[in-house]
Amino acid sequence: MTPGWVLIFMLSLKLLLLLLIANGAPILCSKFFGNRFSLPVDFGVRLKDGFPLFGSSKTFRGLISAVLVVTAFAVLLGFEWQTGLLIGVWAMLGDLFSSFVKRRLGMTPSSMALGLDQIPEALFPLIAVSSIVGLTWWQITYLVVLFIVVELVLSRILYTLKIRKKPY
Repeated sequence: MTPGWVLIFMLSLKLLLLLLIANGAPILCSKFFGNRFSLPVDFGVRLKDGFPLFGSSKTFRGLISAVLVVTAFAVLLGFEWQTGLLIGVWAMLGDLFSSFVKRRLGMTPSSMALGLDQIPEALFPLIAVSSIVGLTWWQITYLVVLFIVVELVLSRILYTLKIRKKPY
């Protein structure tokens, strides 16, 4: 029989991996496809403040790739496909929320906003699946903080490997 802490650790590791995949799939897809299929989610719409709704870096290609890849990996990791779908969709909604707030603050697309860039993308999907996978608020908080740290380190590595255009 596996101790409870091992099960919690393995669940946390799997969820962290899925969050990182949701974050990384659009970047890798962009690197692979270049400008092909890069239709902006906001269709270039600008609000009354003069800034785009989300910005040109938020594309349907990125949203779709994140959701599909996370759903597939969730199944490979032993989750139901619906759990993966929820994680992918809510991670991308968190990413769009961050972009929306950054545009309202006058920040340019792909600019760095520590916390705002990471928290919604991790928090929204973890809350969405918390009752399905049995997460406590403490575990959600721990995973969000861990996601921030790991995502910042991986971003730097991807930048060094010339996969990301910016080191954040």
